[in-house]
Amino acid sequence: MKRKFFPSRAGKAGLPPGSMVYVGEKELAEPLITVFDYTASDYREIIAESVEETFQFRDTLASTWINISRISEAGAVERIGNYFRIHPLTLEDILTQGQRPKIEDLEDYLFIILNMLSYDANNGGIREEQVSIVLGGNWLITFQEIEGDVFNAVRDRIRTGKGRIRKDGVDYLAYSLIDAVVDNYFIVMERLGEQLANIEVELMNNPGRDILHRIHTLRQQMLLLRRSVWPLREVVSRLSRNESELINDQTGIYFRDVYDHVIQVIDSAETYREMLSGILDTYLSSVSNRLNEIIRVLTIISTIFIPLTFISGVYGMNFRYMPELDVWWGYPAVWCVMVLIALLMIAYFRRKRWL
Repeated sequence: MKRKFFPSRAGKAGLPPGSMVYVGEKELAEPLITVFDYTASDYREIIAESVEETFQFRDTLASTWINISRISEAGAVERIGNYFRIHPLTLEDILTQGQRPKIEDLEDYLFIILNMLSYDANNGGIREEQVSIVLGGNWLITFQEIEGDVFNAVRDRIRTGKGRIRKDGVDYLAYSLIDAVVDNYFIVMERLGEQLANIEVELMNNPGRDILHRIHTLRQQMLLLRRSVWPLREVVSRLSRNESELINDQTGIYFRDVYDHVIQVIDSAETYREMLSGILDTYLSSVSNRLNEIIRVLTIISTIFIPLTFISGVYGMNFRYMPELDVWWGYPAVWCVMVLIALLMIAYFRRKRWL
């Protein structure tokens, strides 16, 4: 799915702040709700049939991850928000897709927006989806526009109990989710790098007219990646500084590692942008050189025919007294002169290496 850079917000224009209006591309009625409730020794995985079924996990001693996909039903988001005491402005941001990554500390919870990117092999482009994370004391809620994400590895670690994810709190779960999103950026970068390398090789061997379209498409994807990863740097930086009581000092170390990964993605994206600009300049130079070559050939042909045209124009005049018209060698002599002039001009051009 390719998202527009700026989704239409005409449907909520003029409404008061905190209005529960969905702004996005996918209109799916029924939300899909999955719940992981776990401790260091055990876990439960539930597919909830309604939002109200998740209310029991707000005040438990275990750590709880509630994932809600297909959030176009604003009523479901509003009900779970009211029960978990999420501010209406936060709920409005959750329902408004296509936002800039950000983090807000509202004391009782942290609100984080990320752009989850994945490479779509079918159309050779980037698929973008907004992921909203609400981190509370012992619960974490994620909101997604559509079903499907990059969190399967995190789910498997919860099921198997590998690593620290079930031993630490939901702040470590938040780190794991953000780390999964950032790690997937590297996969997207690899695919874009392969496209870039293919275009570069094709440009050197046989530049076709479709290359400009592919360069433009790749440039749009680079802009999408840059728009997603640059604001994320500030989000992860704030998380790594342990400014919230909801983030433990031990988890802050892991967020600093994610920050390093974000910087690597930014550096790679900037490098690819410079390479893409260089490829575009090379393509334009190639087109210009090809045009100059055509113009040079046409100019040489025109230059050769200028004196020939002059001679034919002179002998095409209908004057009565032209001595060459009455002699038998006049016609072949003019042809010999014209051919000799053409050969001499071609020899001169070759000597100057214009041919």
